[in-house]
Amino acid sequence: MVPIESLFARLQRSTFRSRFRLGVKERQYCYDKGAEVIDQHAADFIARRLAPARIPNDGKQTPMRGHPVFIAQHATATCCRGCLEKWHAIPRGRELSDEEQRYVVQVIHHWLVIQMNSPGSRQTVIHRAAVYA
Repeated sequence: MVPIESLFARLQRSTFRSRFRLGVKERQYCYDKGAEVIDQHAADFIARRLAPARIPNDGKQTPMRGHPVFIAQHATATCCRGCLEKWHAIPRGRELSDEEQRYVVQVIHHWLVIQMNSPGSRQTVIHRAAVYA
């Protein structure tokens, strides 16, 4: 696992990873559901799609859209076991530990907080929940 500060510095330098942004619908969804629910969604997705030792469709298991967590996974290179190995030093071929799963959710949460608090994001959504933090 990689320290979050150095990971995010590397992600910002990646043309592919740095292009991902939450759209209006995804930001609204995050506001409506709140951070706790979104984090639970992330934990569930990771447990089902990323944590097993063998994933038959590895590299294709995370959609590019449809949920804020999916976008965050591509932005943070937590979308497949190959990216986890390359970007996060978490080897393939074995089940993710509970600690590694928590780390992945923390990385996703960190990216979502940045997105939800970026300039311009708050003006485009209807506030129904507290500030996403």
